[in-house]
Formats: sequence, structure tokens, C-alpha cells
Amino acid sequence: MSRPPRIAVLGAGIMGSCLSLFLARGGATVSLFDAATEPFAGASRWNEGKIHLGYLYSADASLRTARHVQPGGLAFRAAVEELLACSIEPAIGTRRDVYLCHRDSVVPPDAMHAYMREVTSLLHTSGCADDYLADVRVARVQPLERDELAEFCDSDEIIAGFRVPEHSVDPGWIADRFVGAIAAEERVRFEARTRVTGVRRDAAHRDTWHVETLQGTFGPFDVVVNALWEGRLAVDITAGIAPHGTWSHRYRRALFVRTRESLDTPCATIATGPFGDVKNYDGRNFYLSWYPAGLAVDGTGVSPPPVVGLDDAARRACIDEMFAQLARRLPWVADIQHNAEHVRLEGGWVFAAGGGALSDPASSLHRRSDYGVWQSDGYVSIDTGKYSTAPWLARRLARQLL
Repeated sequence: MSRPPRIAVLGAGIMGSCLSLFLARGGATVSLFDAATEPFAGASRWNEGKIHLGYLYSADASLRTARHVQPGGLAFRAAVEELLACSIEPAIGTRRDVYLCHRDSVVPPDAMHAYMREVTSLLHTSGCADDYLADVRVARVQPLERDELAEFCDSDEIIAGFRVPEHSVDPGWIADRFVGAIAAEERVRFEARTRVTGVRRDAAHRDTWHVETLQGTFGPFDVVVNALWEGRLAVDITAGIAPHGTWSHRYRRALFVRTRESLDTPCATIATGPFGDVKNYDGRNFYLSWYPAGLAVDGTGVSPPPVVGLDDAARRACIDEMFAQLARRLPWVADIQHNAEHVRLEGGWVFAAGGGALSDPASSLHRRSDYGVWQSDGYVSIDTGKYSTAPWLARRLARQLL
């Protein structure tokens, strides 16, 4: 092909944006489609920013999930810094994550601890432990002693705790810089406010594709890459790829808080099941989630169910519920609420290969090892998996397509 390849990328979250930049810098001309007004407007901005090493998935004792997510977590920093042409050090939370085992956890404390030790061994033998957000080459899982656990929580619901080597990044900081990088890349054309409804082959030239949207038809393209989370399966069907297995579309809300003063509070995740977590990015910017209050809809259809917007009263009630439920288990959350100068309740779609309730040990949502790439004659569909694995997966796919 004498001319640069023409590639359509559907969805401008972290997966679609990373892929578009890798492709453009490799010589392709890219059209990036999204229904929002700018990239990173959904779940890729409104998430906890956890850069996974596998510790969350203690219900998958096979370690398949840990093995699947760890390479992406270890490669996250290098890939993002390459794309943004700057250090992401200001976005990296300085506090290691603490996992607090709930008495109703689907995994008991002893089994959780044993699993975490295995994940750490996997990390140390990866050969890439010095590539992570922080140096984790000699990191260990540290069980919390009784008095230390008492400092974290004032509830008999929390029966154990473990400090792990994982860190998180401030997803808003990352998102803002990706928006700038997409705007500055001459080979990427961002098609904003353009909702994709399907794709089709060109009738006269079967090796090219057109993208159909509510705003019109675009093309031709040599390759179409479907990196959507909301509605990916429905678009796949128009390309002749039938859905397989089980899946869920969940719309999840969480709190994004900025405080008046700097607070020295932990980063904690209550595990494993439908509980919550708190991220302290830099002492003033926080993420807080309580799963039962933040889960707006959970659907198993090919297309996600509609999300009902919240009026002011319902929004306030949801915010109050999240603060109250977290503070009931973690009293220091009240300090975040009392010092808050700005609170946002935001959300986004999460697609997962799997289904069932998180309170069920048998739920396949406790395993996230089935994501990846499907290809068929110039059409590619991506299940991103996790925020932390997207840049690594995008780099691999871009090299293959180019």
C-alpha cells in the first residue's frame, strides 16, 4: 500500500485514544469517533485510576487474572509517558493500597493473604518490577496488626487488612493530557458528537469499510477498530461478529472530591465483593466509591440499558449515601467530607466479560482474564479489560496493524 493506511477507531476512551496516537505516530491516518465532545469523557476519566498488579482478584485462585493484568500494569507508565511526552510522576499517588477484608468477603482472610503472596512472587519473577509506578522489586504484602487495623476502621465488619505494592494514578490528570495530545496530533481527526451505529463493507471494494453513525456515513477505511465500551457488541454484530460467552454492561457512579486542606488519609479498598474504596491521590484530590450506591444499572443485553439521570435531590442523596456508608466502616472518611470544597458525582459505562453478582463467589466477574482482541478481515474488536492494561494492549495492536 503506497499511501498511509486509513484507520477508523471507534471510542475515544483510554483504549481508543492510546491506539489512535500509536497508529498516527506510526504513519497511519486515523479517524477517532466518539459521541462525547472530547476524548476521555466517560469511564476513562471517571474511575479510580488503580494500576492493577492482580491483588484485587483473590477470588481467582488460578492466578489467570493476575497473569493477564500484571504485564499491562507494569507497562502502563512507560507507554503513557511515551504518548504524552512527559512524566506522569505528578499523577502517581504516593500511598500504597491497603486491602481490607470484609466479614462478608467472598474470600476469607487466610486465603486472601495466601493469594496475595503468590501474586507478589509472580511480580518478582516478571523481570519488569522496576517498570511500575514505584519500585516494587522487593515489595512484600504486609498484614495489618490488630492496632494498625483499628486505626483504619472502627467496625467489626472489617476483619483483616493487607498493605500491597499497588498504587493508583489521578485519572483526571491523565485524561486532561490525553485530550491535549489528541488535539495536537495532525494525523488524528477527532469526530466529536458522533454516535456510531454500525459498520459495513464497501459494496464495490470489499477490502474497505464504512462507519455508520447517527450523523452520517464515513469512509472508506482500510481497517476499523471497535474500542467502544458502551454498545461495542451491537456494532460487532453489524460487522458479522456474533457475541459469545456472558457479559455485563454496568453504569457506575463515584465521588470525586477536592478538599480545602491536605489530608493524610490512606488508600483503601474493602474486598472482596460489592463494597467500596477510597483513593488519596495527592492529599487534596480523592476518589470515593460505595458499590451498592453507585451502581445505576446492570444489564446483560447486547446493548446497554438506558441510564436515568439524577435530579438535584437524587444526586445529593447518592452523595450522602456514599459518604455515610464509607464513613461507617472507615471513620477518617468523615474528614474528607468535612474538608470538601468541591464534590462531583460522576460515572461511566463498564463492560466486562462475565456476569453475576459480586456477592456470589462463583460470579465470573471475579475473573478478568478473558479480555483481548478479535479480528476478522480488516475489522478489529477490543475488550479493553482494565484501564491499566489499555496502553499496553494498544501498543501491541498498533504494531500488529502497522
